[in-house]
Amino acid sequence: RDWLGSPPKEVPRLHVLALELSGPAGRGLVAGLPDDAFEHDGQLTKRDLRASALARLAPSPGQHLWDVGAGAGSVGVEWMRAHPSCTATAVEADAGRAERIGRNADRLGVPGLRVVAGRAPDALEGLAPPDAVFVGGGATRPGVLDACLEALGPGGRLVVHGVTLETERLLADAYRRHGGELIRIAVETAAPIGAFTGWSPARTVTQWSLATSPGGA
Repeated sequence: RDWLGSPPKEVPRLHVLALELSGPAGRGLVAGLPDDAFEHDGQLTKRDLRASALARLAPSPGQHLWDVGAGAGSVGVEWMRAHPSCTATAVEADAGRAERIGRNADRLGVPGLRVVAGRAPDALEGLAPPDAVFVGGGATRPGVLDACLEALGPGGRLVVHGVTLETERLLADAYRRHGGELIRIAVETAAPIGAFTGWSPARTVTQWSLATSPGGA
């Protein structure tokens, strides 16, 4: 019932409450928040690449993600935004970036994201088992990829990004040994060239993804 002034003293147990919100629209829950939604120092999985990774990580209710070499924490943040019961642990070796991840998580509505300031693979020991793992940095560090693969249970998903030739060789070898999907993603953005407009390319990213079978890897 509509009223003017103070609300009624008694409200029926069964009732409908309608809210009319003012101001700009909120951010949706579909993967791919704008890059400027995150505080970062350039170490950020960019929007289009992030959306591609999350499509393969497939956030599902109640599942847990490891975001390894998390940078700004964008993948872990978006994983948790997919459903209130999704959880994530962001592992980042740089202490300043680790603090920044916490601020991004708070500002974007997922303060429960756990941040571990440490370097993989050692920092992965003792963490809650993951249902999915994203490696955004540090894949060439000895033991990182093996530790992530070993941690995945049946039906797990792994996505690894690389921009260097060294990481690309590592991922090509992993694809040869384990299968999965190996793709290269090149994104170009329209930008001014004098009085005209042209394409400004970002670094090409190699992406390896793997889904373990329901019976194990």
